Order: sequence, then structure tokens, then C-alpha cells
Amino acid sequence: MKTTRRSFLATSIGSLPVVASATATQGARAAEKAPPGAVDGFAKPSQMKLGLVTYNLAKDWDIPTVIANCRKARFDGVELRTTHKHGVEVSLSATERADVRRRFADSPVELFSLGSAFDYHTPDGARLRRDIEATKAYLQLAHDVGASGIKVRPNDLPKGVPEEVTLAQIGRSLRELGEVAAGLGLVLRLEVHGNQTASLPRIRRILDEAGHKAVGACWNSNQTDMEGAGFDANFDLVRDRIVEVHLRDLFLPEYPFRRLFQRLVESGYRGYTLAEIPESPDPVRVMQYFRGLWLAYQGLL
Repeated sequence: MKTTRRSFLATSIGSLPVVASATATQGARAAEKAPPGAVDGFAKPSQMKLGLVTYNLAKDWDIPTVIANCRKARFDGVELRTTHKHGVEVSLSATERADVRRRFADSPVELFSLGSAFDYHTPDGARLRRDIEATKAYLQLAHDVGASGIKVRPNDLPKGVPEEVTLAQIGRSLRELGEVAAGLGLVLRLEVHGNQTASLPRIRRILDEAGHKAVGACWNSNQTDMEGAGFDANFDLVRDRIVEVHLRDLFLPEYPFRRLFQRLVESGYRGYTLAEIPESPDPVRVMQYFRGLWLAYQGLL
């Protein structure tokens, strides 16, 4: 039968309510399947914050540059690592500490944390005590400049020492330091770090040995997160203890960043996820791209 332009339009227009009805039905079914507040596969909306670790992208920035670049890239906060150009070290006077505190308080950028390089695995008792006492001084610095805590780390399992002895020693050290942190209103953040000690079962053992509410875990986005029973099982070992997250370059295909974000959101994590990425001659642009991927992985773009 010959189809005229008039009959084609009549037929097409007549079918629109059917198509619209089918589309609406499909949308309603999809909505029924999605959990309340779900966004692009996430059971809950994300309430995480985006921050920067000065290692290594910002290692040569002073404090005004750190604040200015974080503002330009729309980063919420920063972790200032020791030995970097910003110079936030225990050698600062009371006046200098107050100035650091004021600079961040007067800006939209939060001084979230200080990043130390202290570890507590050494079998040398004198060195261990020096590191513990130095950490206490660093906690006082964090309090004075307005940070909410510090990052520490395990770094190795010494040869010739039983593993359980070293893990228990690190845990006891953290318990002592947790008392100091709690007294200052701070949090001690144990980075998932080090040769052998980046193992999540070992990190959980350390946290259990510490047994202190002021001591939590800093997830570090390591390749070792997939070892043993796999990513989800390893995440579950510390999901209730995560108080900070370090992120590598989000474009790396070998790490399940989207799954990490899903698990963090599902667990109710509302803290900082911080970019710990290499130097660049165009740092703000890199930070802006990082933020774009950070949002996209959470279904927020």
C-alpha cells in the first residue's frame, strides 16, 4: 500500500503515546531497582572530600602557593608532608605556628593533616623511643597549626625478628601515641605502607594491637590491596577503621578506583581522599583533571 506523507505522520504521531508510556514504564522499573539516593551505581550519594598530599606534586610550594593552587583546582584541603618547602616543622616558633593556623583559617582550604615519616618497626629500642617522642612533638605541632591529626606508617618487617613481635611492637607504640593524640583532640592515621607491612591483614593486626579509638587507617591505594583474598576482602578488614585515603593517579588501569569509591561510599566514609601524585610543569591543570576523574568515578559528572 502506498504511504503518503500525511498517513506517515498520522501513524507516527499516533504511536507517540505508546512509546512514551513504554519509556516511562522502563524508567519506573529502573527506579524501583535502584536504592534510594543511588547515583550511577552508588547506593548512597558521596559525601567525601577531595584533598592534596604535598608529596610530590606540591613539594616545592610554600604555604601561599599551596592555598592558591588548591583554591584554583577546587580542592577542599591538604596534607602537608614533612621536609617540604612549606616548612611546617617542629622547629617553628609559637608565633610561626599561629601564622600557619591563621593562613589556613582565613582561606577555604582546610589544613587536614600533617604527613610524617615516622615508623615503629625497628628492633633498636633507643631509636624506637626517639621516634615515639618525635611523633609526640609532631602531634603537638599539628594541634598548634590547626590540623586534625597526623599520618604515620609502618615501613618493614626486620629480618631475624618474628613477625608477630614486630607487629605487636608497632601496635603498642601506636597505643601510646593514641593517648597523646586523644588528649590533643587529634587522630593518628596509620598509612597502609611499607615492604611487607602494606599487607591489609598485617595492618589490621597492628590496629587491633593498638586498640585505641584515636588510631585509624590511611588507605593508600597500593597494588597489594588485591593480594590474598582480593580487594573486597582486604577492604573489609579495615573498612571500619579508615580515617583517611591516599589516591594515586586515577587514570591507572591496574587499580580498581571506581570500586574503591563504591566501597567507601557504601561504608559511609565522609572523610578526605587525597591526591598523592607526581610533579608536573602544569600542576593546577593536572589537579583540575584529577578532580574531574574523581567526580566521574563517583557518578557525579
